[in-house]
Amino acid sequence: MARIISVVNQKGGVGKTTTSINLAAWLAAFGKRVLIIDIDPQGNASSGLGIDYKNLDKGMYEVLVDPNTRITEVIRSYQPNFHVLPTTPDLAGAAIDLVEIEGREYQLEKQIKEVADLYDFILIDNPPSLGLLTINGLVASREIIIPVQCEYYALEGLSQLLNTIGLIKEHLQPELEILGAVMTMYDSRNKLSNDVFNELYKYFPAKIFRSVIPRNVKVAESPSHGSPLKDYAPNSVGSNAYKRLAQEVILAK
Repeated sequence: MARIISVVNQKGGVGKTTTSINLAAWLAAFGKRVLIIDIDPQGNASSGLGIDYKNLDKGMYEVLVDPNTRITEVIRSYQPNFHVLPTTPDLAGAAIDLVEIEGREYQLEKQIKEVADLYDFILIDNPPSLGLLTINGLVASREIIIPVQCEYYALEGLSQLLNTIGLIKEHLQPELEILGAVMTMYDSRNKLSNDVFNELYKYFPAKIFRSVIPRNVKVAESPSHGSPLKDYAPNSVGSNAYKRLAQEVILAK
């Protein structure tokens, strides 16, 4: 049965999709069977893996809303043991359409059950919000990774995110646990980065990954090439940081 992990933060630009893609790529490189699910209408996880998500016939929207669409129809292969469930622009309307569906918070979980035994890891790249799409992602998950950018406003809203996670755990998904927070865009020469890192311990005293993702030009470049860092710049400091993160995640359970 797959370990199902949501990568989530309601703030945009924190490295959530970058973490999803590169963690998935390194997990696959270590021989794990991996599925990454793009539940963000912006489609960055899809385009970051070279998928022209704007011209797909079916995507995440149909998986959530259309009872005649099976998840296996939409999953695509990026590499032999690394698959992706892409989104389409239609997903932007899913939050409205889901409102009328009974058990709307469980739509993704129901679909994932069909393929959970085919993978070792399923990573869900959630949108930068705490709406119905993210709730579907969290309810379908058992573990959470929270990317936190090393910037002044990084911790703003973190209490709200933790409160939402607590409510979902209490009312919708009692098995949900925070696996850890990961620092992104870290610059050891910057005092602010160290201040944010120290402040984060107040929120996650025992759940901060030792692997820290540095600010690195290759990290920023790789999405435009439709490739994870492992393929685009395998020896870069960013790629090696995600490699270490993948090792931590594998050993975390």
